[in-house]
Amino acid sequence: MPEQSAVGFPLFPLGIVALPSESIPLHIFEDRYRSMIERCLVGEPGTLGRQFGIVWLSEEELKPVGCACEVETVLERMDDGRLNILTRGTRPFRLIERQDDLPYPAGIVEFLADGPEEPDDEAVSAAHALYQELVKQATDRTLEGDELGELDAYRMAATVEFPAEAKQQLLELRSENARMRLLATLLREALERLELVERAQARARSNGKVRFG
Repeated sequence: MPEQSAVGFPLFPLGIVALPSESIPLHIFEDRYRSMIERCLVGEPGTLGRQFGIVWLSEEELKPVGCACEVETVLERMDDGRLNILTRGTRPFRLIERQDDLPYPAGIVEFLADGPEEPDDEAVSAAHALYQELVKQATDRTLEGDELGELDAYRMAATVEFPAEAKQQLLELRSENARMRLLATLLREALERLELVERAQARARSNGKVRFG
């Protein structure tokens, strides 16, 4: 059974929000965070000992809900001790209390799970359809039904550059149906922005003139 809480859980306050399943490259240079990552690297892959938490340090506050991340690989070790690493988000947590007795930021955390609910097929279908359209417009790639069916809200959101505020909202929701509904709204907005960009680029190419033929 997965751990429900942890004491002395390493924390990395950053200006970003990580989501479960998201791949996050990090450059580690401060001594305290180098110590933190070295601690994670001696842990067994797939265990809590390999993980730390990214929490969003916004302009207003350190957010209470963050995302646990596992160190997947060290991309580069530099002579001065700096590291480039690749991590992946695993699950959300709530910070209960900060701890100051370790050589790196840490805290007591509670890992969060969704409550019981029946899937909202309409919300899921809407989010999948919008995501499929965004992928097609952005990459010319068409996602097949089986591939779409495997994607939850986190997996879809992790591949789109949403603002930190939006990602934090998704992270804090304890309902997959609610995440799907919010994601659908975010995807509609992303498609509208993409359409505006494409129109602006077409206008720039034509010097403001409408071309016939």
